[in-house]
Amino acid sequence: MTKTSHLFCFLLLAAGCLSAQMHEPPTGVTATGYDSHVELNWQPSPSGNVTGYQVFLSTDSTNFVLLKTVPPAATSLIDWTGDEGQNLSRWYKIKATAPAGGLSDFSAPAYGQTKVMSDGELLEMVQRYTFRYFWDYAHPSSGLARERNNGDPNIVTTGGSGFGVMAIVVAAERGWITRAAAVDRMSKIISFLQLADRFHGVFPHWLNGSIGSTVPFSQFDNGGDLVETAFLMQGLLAARQYFNQDTPLETSLRNGITGLWEAVEWDWHRKNNSNVLYWHWSPNYQWQMNFPIRGFNEAHIIYLLAIASPTHGVPASLYASGWAGGTYKNTSTYYGYPIYTGPPGGGPLFFAHYSYLGFDPRNKKDQFCNYFARNRNHTLINRAHCILNPEGHAGYSSESWGLTASDDPWGYLAHDPFPQNDNGTITPTAALSSMPYTPQESLEALKHFYRERGERLWGPYGFYDAFNDDQDWVAASYLAIDQGPIVGMIENYRSGLLWNLFMQNPEIQPALDSIGFQPDASGVAPVFPEKKDFDALVFPNPVSSPGIFNLELSITQKQTLTAQLTDAQGRVVHTLFQNRNFAPGQYREQFSAGSLPPGALFLKVGNGKAERTLKVIRQN
Repeated sequence: MTKTSHLFCFLLLAAGCLSAQMHEPPTGVTATGYDSHVELNWQPSPSGNVTGYQVFLSTDSTNFVLLKTVPPAATSLIDWTGDEGQNLSRWYKIKATAPAGGLSDFSAPAYGQTKVMSDGELLEMVQRYTFRYFWDYAHPSSGLARERNNGDPNIVTTGGSGFGVMAIVVAAERGWITRAAAVDRMSKIISFLQLADRFHGVFPHWLNGSIGSTVPFSQFDNGGDLVETAFLMQGLLAARQYFNQDTPLETSLRNGITGLWEAVEWDWHRKNNSNVLYWHWSPNYQWQMNFPIRGFNEAHIIYLLAIASPTHGVPASLYASGWAGGTYKNTSTYYGYPIYTGPPGGGPLFFAHYSYLGFDPRNKKDQFCNYFARNRNHTLINRAHCILNPEGHAGYSSESWGLTASDDPWGYLAHDPFPQNDNGTITPTAALSSMPYTPQESLEALKHFYRERGERLWGPYGFYDAFNDDQDWVAASYLAIDQGPIVGMIENYRSGLLWNLFMQNPEIQPALDSIGFQPDASGVAPVFPEKKDFDALVFPNPVSSPGIFNLELSITQKQTLTAQLTDAQGRVVHTLFQNRNFAPGQYREQFSAGSLPPGALFLKVGNGKAERTLKVIRQN
């Protein structure tokens, strides 16, 4: 080898060493502990030639071993401990990798600890992870919900975006995002929808998320989709009630929603003034899809909105002639439960979810049934089928149940208790979105999906779409129409938020009255069980600076409580007290607001099994 060659090799080696020495680790590493996992998040290395990250774990803060290597685009990692709240302490450091084996120094360490989580905390964890699909994975140009995570990233779904809008409302109310951020995102969504393709005011099933043009759902379905539009309007009307502040941005937002709502020509979809509404219309193919919307399915909300419309309404008589026409009434019982309306066995469980994210079925009935009672029985039939398991599928049990439309090993199918539609695929949204109807059974399913199935079923946006133990298969997918009901229906169980908001729209009750709905208490919703051991109240609220605020506690049984103030990202900014013992009685604690940051804070009071979260506004 010549001297020149030696010199060239030396320079290459030196460059590699220099690259390794100058490579910088990621910054801002955090570790957040949950019941059975710890989530790491970090900011990317500022170096430009990162090839990946090595995540190291220690259980004693001293000896770090390689846990996992992740791609260069990754900024988070789920460390599945599977310990079910055993308070495991874990420390993490991360190195950035470079070409030719280069490694950065360790990042600063991050500490996380798993913890015992109450039912309420588990519910919020599932909601918050699932919400990320509509926030972090939303289309960047439109803010609308992408159809799925493993398809064309430019396709957004109008119906799924309606569910996503309701998830944004929940997130703003619970402090996962600021109200200002929610208003900004909603303004982007409304501005985009105002310019997107519509057909007689009706949106298509799919849109191009960048330019708002129609993406055909099938050969003849390239125009208006009344069902998807109804799901979108249900979400927008709930948001119109939530964003009620007298500010220019929120006023503009409400006006924009009203404009979209009043532009929908529900009456056009009568197809030449017939006595039923039709699902599709296309400027190219007209009514060629020829799909009348009748007989119980997911479309209950359509007739309510069509009758409620102040600009393009249809006669209330269409409820009976259209929606309740055909084979609507069902007097049979299945597994001992009457179903009242719909197909044998009730059909896939999304029939009990999509129309009832906003439309509150409690305490009312039409001439056929109370729909809360109907949907509860539908859920119990679905679960009973999975327990009896007549087809002998692997993995079915009293805790592992839920048949609805989802991905499966062979594609996409609407699964239900009928043998030809039950192929062994269980979809978590089926049980989780039934939380208002069957809270105990749905919570058992949630705990099974999370604690027992764990890492295979849990990912960055919560539970993956479905699994099939016959085929040893778990979906790699998330779908907007399955994710959205999880956030919204769990919230309706916990607080009734979306039900209350949607039903406050002034057009809704007159429409129900004209249909003939009557008060009925047979379908009363179960009370969220965490409202038993203690309650909490903060006053004055807002809190002025440097004033005093009071925490009033009502304790019904002896327990140990911790009270902490967190910011919108869940970071603890102040601990009021920790592991303090309380006997039954009334208590008032006073605290100074002087050291607290201004803005929205969240006071969390918990006993390890139950938790109350109160929004506290700290004024300047």
